[in-house]
Amino acid sequence: MQQMLEFQQITRFPPGGDSVSRRSHLGLSPRERQIMDVLFRQGEASVAEVLDGLDDPPSYSAVRATLRVLEEKGAVTHREEGRRYQYRPAVDPERARRSALRHVVRTFFDGQAERAAVALLKMSDSGLSEEEIDRLAARIEHAREEGR
Repeated sequence: MQQMLEFQQITRFPPGGDSVSRRSHLGLSPRERQIMDVLFRQGEASVAEVLDGLDDPPSYSAVRATLRVLEEKGAVTHREEGRRYQYRPAVDPERARRSALRHVVRTFFDGQAERAAVALLKMSDSGLSEEEIDRLAARIEHAREEGR
């Protein structure tokens, strides 16, 4: 599944509110989202490394041009390393994770976190270890104590 990212800088919508979350992923094309996925997985990458991370890569110059567009949109930043640029996401990965999950829960589970959690548990290939179940139970108890 493509990561759906909340880039308020890209979409130019005001911060906060449901309208941002519903429209947040619309600021990026499918290819731009693929490139962002590679950058989030690797943390930082050159054009060649992005190419290596794509399943169906376009040309080197197309990736370079797309990274330049992503930089203009505020989605990525770069630093020079010798003669090449190293690109990285301009958005904190944790913020992007929360936004992607929020979008999935709202879109596919009518905003119900419980339904999303059950679906995740059902699709777990290897099942959960006792330790993982204990950690989840502790997080649920913590959320209960906080009134969530």
